[in-house]
Order: sequence, then C-alpha cells, then structure tokens
Amino acid sequence: MKKTFVMRGQTASGLTEVLEFGGKQKETKGMAYRMTEFTLFPSTNTLSQSVEMCGTITAGKTALDPENPDYNNEGLIASALSKNDQAQNNAGYVLSVVNDTFLITQNLKLLVKDSYSNPINWQCRFEAVKMTDAEEAATNFRQYSIFDE
Repeated sequence: MKKTFVMRGQTASGLTEVLEFGGKQKETKGMAYRMTEFTLFPSTNTLSQSVEMCGTITAGKTALDPENPDYNNEGLIASALSKNDQAQNNAGYVLSVVNDTFLITQNLKLLVKDSYSNPINWQCRFEAVKMTDAEEAATNFRQYSIFDE
C-alpha cells in the first residue's frame, strides 16, 4: 500500500462529491488515512477573471456549507478559500485549514462553491497510517458517532 496518495477532480459549484475510502475490510483492517493538504484551483479563464471560491471536506452524514464553515463541528476535516479580484489587480489570498490529526476510516463529503458558478478543481493529499486494535476501535466509533448525528 502506498504511504501517500492524492485524490483530485473537478466539481461543479454547489455540488457534493464523495471521496471514497471504502475497500475490502481485509485490505483496510488496521489502516486509516490522514489528510495533509486541501487545495482549490479555478477551472475557467484563470488569467483573466476574478476568483472567489471555497470548499469543505467533512466526515459527517451531510456536506458542510463552505460559505459558512462551523469549526465547532467535529466532522469538519478541511476548509479552503481562494479570492482574487482581477479588476483591481489584487494579488488576492489562498487559505486552507486541514485537521491533520483526524484519522479517516470512512468516506468523506466534499462541497465546493464558486461565486461565478464555475466548476472548481480540487486536490487532497493523504497519508496512510497503521493503527493498533485499540486505535482502530476508537477511530471507528468516533467516525460512526459523527456520521450518525
């Protein structure tokens, strides 16, 4: 099994994508994943348009609104924001917050939004983590509790 891997794609603004961490129970027993990076990138006219986009990744049952991220929600694993006003020659900013201590054992939900309704390119980097039996039980219970809310 690879130690690190990348998931990436392009999602229409306002839509939810499922990041699959399923697999054969035998192959994934004792394994979890840790997110180390979440990045957003525009998909259209990248040199000539203003950019305002955001995204969230959660372990919860439903995706979290990236325009109003709630950092009190323990299922929130990552959020990202990118803004650039081309009309004002503004360099803009890119922000990304990742909870790299959250051990992932179930599918995640990604939701992205763009103020101009353009699709958004995204990339996530993960690393595989070996767990003890006790860590696996605690992690699976925690994710089940978050997902079942």
